[in-house]
Amino acid sequence: MIIAVDASGGEYAPHEIVKGAVKAAQDFNIGIALVGKREILHVQARRYMKDLDITIVDAPEVIDDAESPIEAVTKKQNSSIVVGVQMVKAGKAAAFVSAGSTGAVMFAAFAMLGRVEGIERPAIGSIITINITSPFLLLDCGANPNCRPKHLLQFAQMGNIYVREVFGVPNPRIALLNNGEEEKKGNQLASQTYQVLKASELNFVGNIEGQNLSKGVADVVVTDGFTGNIVLKTLEGVGEAFLKLKNSGQQASPTDSIQLDVGFGSLVKRIDYRESGGACLLGLNGNVIISHGRSQAKAIRNAIGMAKQSIDRNVCQIIQQSKFTEPVMPTNETNGEPGT
Repeated sequence: MIIAVDASGGEYAPHEIVKGAVKAAQDFNIGIALVGKREILHVQARRYMKDLDITIVDAPEVIDDAESPIEAVTKKQNSSIVVGVQMVKAGKAAAFVSAGSTGAVMFAAFAMLGRVEGIERPAIGSIITINITSPFLLLDCGANPNCRPKHLLQFAQMGNIYVREVFGVPNPRIALLNNGEEEKKGNQLASQTYQVLKASELNFVGNIEGQNLSKGVADVVVTDGFTGNIVLKTLEGVGEAFLKLKNSGQQASPTDSIQLDVGFGSLVKRIDYRESGGACLLGLNGNVIISHGRSQAKAIRNAIGMAKQSIDRNVCQIIQQSKFTEPVMPTNETNGEPGT
């Protein structure tokens, strides 16, 4: 198994990326292809290459976050993102992990790998571990700000496969993120999606409100990419605030520090992006993991671990082999016509 890693993407590239990739190669006994500027990577990784299955793939160009994803991917064919995705397409790598420009990774993967037949919109799925005993998969986390009920149904179907195969949950509980638990709550997208999910063969448990996300009542939570990204960024902000609070507590008196740290450190770790690894891009013909732009070594190691899990569990192949049928659309109660 070889996993391609974007060694030029992210704020801490290439040093932290290389450190994380080396740790992953040691811990998971896999091959790593570091994709980036050969001369720099050779200096940083050469001492590990004798004992570990680590190779360097030259990609001298870098796509910055400020660049237009479409223009950058089109023009910079020798960038680490384009070369890494091409490796997956050519079968030279089983997965690609990047902390670089999310937009560029998404566009490159979409353009080069293509969608799974029957899937209209690929989705970003992020594992949320606020409740360590009951993590859940949130999707979409940013790929599709504008959605229809059909798309959310497909997100739920892909999330169902991922959680079943990776978490080992036989019949995952699917919930719809909404501003109330009642069936008729929400905007038009939410109310119609509720009926679509209710009519599906999935284990749909109804709506879930934001304050209940940590209560372990769902294994998959679906929403549009606009809302999902806000949830993800909010949790990230809370994690940063808690981390600052925890660090400030370490400067307090010993008694105060002990009181502050009881159960607090583990909570911070669970919502800290530097611990979480990355998010999986589901619905494409290949395994792609998107990491946070500020990922350091531990997060990169964990992102590679996430990629390995997807490969080991054949998540991409199972999604490819699944049948995604047209949803049963709700009718407009006022005139009996299908909802839009």
